[in-house]
Amino acid sequence: MSSSLSLTVRDSSTMLRRNLLHARRYPSLTLQLLLTPVVLLLIFVYVFGDVMSTGLGGHADRSAYIAYVVPGILMMTVGGASLGTAVSVCTDMTEGIIARFRTMAISRGSVLFGHVAGGVLQVMISVVLVIGVALAIGFRTDATPLEWLAAAGLTALVGLALTWLAVGIGLSSPNAEGASNTGLPLMVLPLLGSAFVPVDSMPGWFRWFAEYQPFSPFIETLRGLLLGDAIGKNGWLALGWAVALTVLGWMWSTSLFNRDPSSR
Repeated sequence: MSSSLSLTVRDSSTMLRRNLLHARRYPSLTLQLLLTPVVLLLIFVYVFGDVMSTGLGGHADRSAYIAYVVPGILMMTVGGASLGTAVSVCTDMTEGIIARFRTMAISRGSVLFGHVAGGVLQVMISVVLVIGVALAIGFRTDATPLEWLAAAGLTALVGLALTWLAVGIGLSSPNAEGASNTGLPLMVLPLLGSAFVPVDSMPGWFRWFAEYQPFSPFIETLRGLLLGDAIGKNGWLALGWAVALTVLGWMWSTSLFNRDPSSR
């Protein structure tokens, strides 16, 4: 058992290094996915910040809106970064490299674990870079080191969940463009939640969806940790959604990966 586990860890680390080398050699997709939330952050802060902030405190205060919008942008960053994993997995499938891996004496699970580990690492790097931009334009937080640690843990857990879903999307898509399009909701859903405006300001027919879709609890929990706002039930909802999506993504991905290639 220990020998099998050590082989899996070794093979997974090899696949992780391979995926990171690919990301370094072909950075255009990573830069595109990273620049999108940064551009949105700058647009909503400097173009709409004063107007949007009046709905939060009754008067124009761009700094207040920066504090509000950053957690939502960070969750958009997580979703966008995971899209890169979907495209990477799909590219491996369509180019036949995964078919070659199936014939090699390596742990089957290491192929997926390498993609997931690389994807989560890219998610966290992207989040750090976006936080750096946010701090540069005026984002401030009173979070304690423990709250920062909890925020990092939540971000990593959400990144893990979305990356497993992205692996499933990549395995089930016919080409890289299809994987990118199919995975787009991972980046769009925060827009339909509490990323930019409170759900209380939304019409009743839409408010229920906005409040209980996965990203709103993620965003509200992160916002509470960074800004000291009340988290309430959002913490448990965020944890439940993250665990459920991780399990769902893992089951879906391993099922697709272990399926007979001829049935694709």
